[in-house]
Amino acid sequence: MMVEKKDLSVFVYAALMLVVFTIALAIPVKGQTLKKTFKFATFYTAFSGGNSIADANIYSVTNGLQTDIVETPFDYSLTVGIRKIARFGYENRATTFYNGTERSYSDAATIGKVKGFEFLFETDWRRQQGRNFLDQNHFLRYVAKNWIVKAEYVQDGFADVKYFEGSQRFRLNINDRLSFNLGVAQRISEPYGYDALEEWILSNGNLHYTTLAIQEGYSVDVQASEYYNPDGDLVANSVDVWEQVIIPDVIDNYVDRKRSELPSQWNYSVVVGYDYYKYSKDFWVHNWVSVMPYHLKTEGEYSYFEATEGEQWVDYSGGLIFGWKLNKSLGVFLEGKYNKYWNREWHDFSVGLNYVIL
Repeated sequence: MMVEKKDLSVFVYAALMLVVFTIALAIPVKGQTLKKTFKFATFYTAFSGGNSIADANIYSVTNGLQTDIVETPFDYSLTVGIRKIARFGYENRATTFYNGTERSYSDAATIGKVKGFEFLFETDWRRQQGRNFLDQNHFLRYVAKNWIVKAEYVQDGFADVKYFEGSQRFRLNINDRLSFNLGVAQRISEPYGYDALEEWILSNGNLHYTTLAIQEGYSVDVQASEYYNPDGDLVANSVDVWEQVIIPDVIDNYVDRKRSELPSQWNYSVVVGYDYYKYSKDFWVHNWVSVMPYHLKTEGEYSYFEATEGEQWVDYSGGLIFGWKLNKSLGVFLEGKYNKYWNREWHDFSVGLNYVIL
């Protein structure tokens, strides 16, 4: 029995983006403050696709030679978004249109290129090798000379992480390149660190999987070695099939269901970080780091403090964009970002060189 999580947030955000965009264009506001806020913002949507991995032939000789073909549907990506983020000097707008496939590491930076209000609302529905993923990245950010306020929602389907985060920080400018920030952050997420299988672990470390399956509605005829799903269908007629095929699916569905039933958890943390940006035509560095070294201890059965046995932990995120044109022909680059929140880690990077033959 598959457990399907119903997440309506994607529809809420998509509707919100359209409503806000429409209002911004339709309502005249005295002083044109709203129009100024959305000036130079870009609304974009795109659909792309292509073939997935090749179909696989599955052979069986149980009742003579039989061949089944496992087909994988085509890959696709549907992206909808609206953004107003000033480009840094190193960002080259190579294409005419936004198509949703652009990778801009600088979107994750604490501080933007300019002071003031910036925002991004982007949702991406993807299918890759027959699996569906949902990615969302939404944020509102206001950067002033001495303070920063940001609210964001992040969902990375590949990394299996999603959370809301708000932060309020004081900003100390050392010079026009380097600034430090200190403040507080509030996050709300599912109870990461919760082990849904803990109550099913035996004293010898093994999992009491058959009892778990029976609780989930499966039935077992030990004498006949027959195993039935909750609908009464025969799904296995041997221990090997039961343990290697059915039980992993039972455990996966059980864990998903238990996670979806639990209440969201709040985290209140101290956050400290810095931003460094230097740019010239031949050399540039953009580096930012945010660290949460201390968290307000909250009571509760599903608090992350339960997973750490009451000890503090460190969450952090950061990014680096580096480029150097050594001469007229040779240039090297390195860019990427890394995130570690709770027991989740996700990152991406790109590194390489360009050589122009003159």
